[in-house]
Amino acid sequence: MNLILYLSEAVIPILVLLIVGNGLLHRQHVYEDFLEGAKSGIRTAVEIMPTLIGLMAAVGILRASGFLDFISGWLGKLMAATGFPTELIPVAVVKMFSSSAATGLLLDIYKTHGADSMLGRAASVMLSSTETIFYTMSVYFMSVKVKKTRYTLPGALFATTAGIVASVFLVWKT
Repeated sequence: MNLILYLSEAVIPILVLLIVGNGLLHRQHVYEDFLEGAKSGIRTAVEIMPTLIGLMAAVGILRASGFLDFISGWLGKLMAATGFPTELIPVAVVKMFSSSAATGLLLDIYKTHGADSMLGRAASVMLSSTETIFYTMSVYFMSVKVKKTRYTLPGALFATTAGIVASVFLVWKT
């Protein structure tokens, strides 16, 4: 066990040493390459900043206006017949837009039902099994200037739905 702890602490420094050593071995200007990469990263961050601000503002507006609650209530009525826990629907809907907002809803479920309850465990697994689709698509596609997303959104919605269903199913069976 001590060996595993030692290795887990040494992985990052060993990896950095290997990367720098490989660069020096191939006669690269390692520090200059690092600086160029850092500059490129800052440029990318500046380019996607308006998209991030717009997305965060949109999520705030949707939550404050009650639209997300309306959608959650509407989906709850549809899902009630399937036996899906309707308390998890707001978490599932909000997670597609904002992970931090979904975490806030998760904490509300913990306070109301408990972290070890079926709802608390299912919501925890759900947040780990799904992605912030619209945030991720906007950041990645804007940073590389993709105009046509083709099948990305339907595929992401399908994967998220599978993660939601699987999280409830797996927790229900344990």
